[in-house]
Amino acid sequence: MRCVAKKLEARTESPKRETRDRCFTHHASRITSAFTLIELILVMTVLAIAVSLTAPALASFFRGRTLDSETRRLLSMTRHGQGRAVAESVPMELWVDAAHQSYGLEAEPSFEANDPKAINIQMDSDMQVQAISLTSTAPASQPVSSRSSVTPVPKSNHPNLPRIRFLPDGSIDETSPQMLQLTGRDGSGRWIVLARNRLSYEVRAQ
Repeated sequence: MRCVAKKLEARTESPKRETRDRCFTHHASRITSAFTLIELILVMTVLAIAVSLTAPALASFFRGRTLDSETRRLLSMTRHGQGRAVAESVPMELWVDAAHQSYGLEAEPSFEANDPKAINIQMDSDMQVQAISLTSTAPASQPVSSRSSVTPVPKSNHPNLPRIRFLPDGSIDETSPQMLQLTGRDGSGRWIVLARNRLSYEVRAQ
């Protein structure tokens, strides 16, 4: 009888002991996994230092990405204008307005008075665009009439702006500027230049 009583007592005590051990283990784990105030302050200080060191580099990186994106967009517009000139048999002109930081593409008004597919791009205020002519002839910003009195003067909605003129046969008019330069706020630049075969424009590192 005594043996049976001891076994019953052991059985009733074992669940209670397991419950106490489980509660103690859970409480200990909560204590060890918690952060102290000093540890949190140290972590925040390290994060603040890391952000202050990497912020200038990140800002420069994103500015460079923006400039590259604008360069690719301008280059794609030259190809789009050349493609439209061939497909629609209409001269296309890509004009550049450095004073207002904008550029655009539209059909020559001598064939279409109002181009419904005209594109106008307003660049970011931190960027500049400039058309550069490398030849010794009159600058591209002057009217075509000042350069030649033999060839007929094509009409333009932007006669006083430099412009790239794409002809219906896929060629580029010889009066077009040879280079387009884009400049970022930090002075970094990208160049879109006329290819050596004079049939297209390309991005070139200088």
